[in-house]
Amino acid sequence: MTDGDRGRWRWVTLDVVLATHDRQLAEHGGAAGTHDLGSIDSALERPVNLWAHGEPDAADLAASYAHGLVSSHGFVDRNKPTAWVAARLFLLDNGCRLSFDRFDAVRTIERLAASQISEADLARWFRVRLVD
Repeated sequence: MTDGDRGRWRWVTLDVVLATHDRQLAEHGGAAGTHDLGSIDSALERPVNLWAHGEPDAADLAASYAHGLVSSHGFVDRNKPTAWVAARLFLLDNGCRLSFDRFDAVRTIERLAASQISEADLARWFRVRLVD
């Protein structure tokens, strides 16, 4: 798929996710490094693939970023916060704003990581909190 085939969306890139991860480590601590850079890259392609084979909305795509990054365990540490920030960056970069309770967001990402909610559940969570 060429960049011209990627549609109207502004996608989150590997360099942005790596910088986000570095920032999370600097602010909150944790072990640096990656387990598998390929799994991180693959997680970033999940929303693009979802879009190429359907008609997802921004909430679906943001949830795909979060789910992919959380479940890939690509980083040694700070996978959940990096996934959360990547999803929010995707939404913001595509003109979507969220209104949410910080503690509810933390619980939601924790539940996603523990497989207590699905990617579709997270998309619904985002969708309900999108504001004009």
